[in-house]
Amino acid sequence: MAKTAPSSVKTPPSVDFEHSLDELEQLVARMEGGELSLDESLASFERGIGLFRHCQQSLQQAELRVRLLLDPDAPDSAEPFEPEL
Repeated sequence: MAKTAPSSVKTPPSVDFEHSLDELEQLVARMEGGELSLDESLASFERGIGLFRHCQQSLQQAELRVRLLLDPDAPDSAEPFEPEL
């Protein structure tokens, strides 16, 4: 019988960010609903902080990638991207 190799396909960062943000929004909605116990609220808050930090880190990495693309020799001197309106 042939063995199947474990899938080594990684989730793209944008999908991971979107999933984390969606889960964070759901946690906030449940907490705002006021129907969670104190223990559930604390666990949700703790999970939410983790998700927030993950999202923040993903955004910082994306900003660095943009800066590197704009000026690979001096990413710190690259000007922030200003979207056209």
